[in-house]
Amino acid sequence: MSDVTPSGSADIKTIEQDFHLTPDGHGQKTFVLDTNILLHNPGALVAFKDNRVVLALAVIEELDRFKRNNDELGRNARHVIREIDKLRHFGHLGEGVPIGNGGTLQVVLQQDVKSDLSMVGLKPDAADNQIISVALELHKKGQRVIFVSKDINCRVKADALGLKVMDLEQQKVDYDSLYTGWRELQVSAETINHFYGDKKVALPELDPGVSPNEFFLLKNESNPKHTAMARADMVGHELVPLIPEFDRAWNIAPRSASQRYAFELLLDDSVQLVTLVGRAGTGKTLMALAAGLQRVIKDKKYEKILVSRPIMPLGKDIGYLPGSKDEKLMAWMGPIFDNLKMLLNGRYSPGQLTREQLLEQDLLELEALTYIRGRSITNMFVIIDEAQNLTPHEVKTIISRVGEGTKMILTGDPQQIDNPYLDASSNGLTYCVERLKSSDLCGHITLTKSERSALAELAADRL
Repeated sequence: MSDVTPSGSADIKTIEQDFHLTPDGHGQKTFVLDTNILLHNPGALVAFKDNRVVLALAVIEELDRFKRNNDELGRNARHVIREIDKLRHFGHLGEGVPIGNGGTLQVVLQQDVKSDLSMVGLKPDAADNQIISVALELHKKGQRVIFVSKDINCRVKADALGLKVMDLEQQKVDYDSLYTGWRELQVSAETINHFYGDKKVALPELDPGVSPNEFFLLKNESNPKHTAMARADMVGHELVPLIPEFDRAWNIAPRSASQRYAFELLLDDSVQLVTLVGRAGTGKTLMALAAGLQRVIKDKKYEKILVSRPIMPLGKDIGYLPGSKDEKLMAWMGPIFDNLKMLLNGRYSPGQLTREQLLEQDLLELEALTYIRGRSITNMFVIIDEAQNLTPHEVKTIISRVGEGTKMILTGDPQQIDNPYLDASSNGLTYCVERLKSSDLCGHITLTKSERSALAELAADRL
């Protein structure tokens, strides 16, 4: 369980700055936490510095129910329960115990407001309503209560009852201003000519600054068709041309400038983590697989391609699937196989390989995310598809599995999230993009134009 640790001081500071959680001269705030907050981020238990954290007894019961799970929720539930148990040695939980950050933790039983819930049409026996009732009771006693939940319905109900509510935004980013990995830059014709002649140009001083592995589309101010594609070189503090050998992979050529930038990152071994964000049909998965086949089969840089994706159904789940782990995975890897079929058949395939041959020769491995925890993945080209359905902690756990000689690709569309407690700003993919953009080991590209079909682009635009 060493992978699940409470948030560090930097994260706590972020919360305080974002929500002004420290006392302001009018006494402590009381934060009543919903169960999903702790299941999403077990570090939230100690994140509210100098304030009072309250857990309803219903939260403890729900944690007890989740602790039997073998997934991320189960691990987080077990971690939180152990931490609460340790705190018992410092006092009585029912009266409140110190939690080492200037704050206190208290476990309370809802008592006097069940009738109030019934009067407004809420079922007093529902666990969510019992947690809200604790917040309402403390509010009636004059405490400065804030109800914290990732469940939108719970926040709506609590707000309707007159409570202050919020989501835990400790690991959120501003999706509307998400780093794109490339930008257009208006320059003079002389600058572009100089760039083509000298193969470099001084890096412009831009606000808020240039990130490592960021790309620029230089455009002539007087002639928009006169352009040049460049990449930031932070060592020489200059813009340099893209590497010609990275202009295609597995006979797949880019159809847009952003796809060309993506290939540059996917084929450059010095960039160990690549994140690709884009709507349906922009080529994220296809390009990642093409680059993997190129580097594994043709260039023999890596031993194999490892592909994984979250098990998150669209619509109503069809239930348990029969067969072994590999047989179960086959059903979830349909999108991967669709792209492989395009790459291995027809005009794109340099050879006569089939999907079955890749699996038999151990050049392609399919893995459930559940089994990645604890592994040390060395000398592989790893693709994590649909990463927008992962929490920031899950992404951290996956990336920390990377060993020597491994390159990891995270792809996803933050506008198509199936996880009920994540959104475009709080998922692990976009969080990873913003937090790692300043590292020269990482690169990111946001893809905007759908290349799948005219109908797919129409649907992405208008539906």
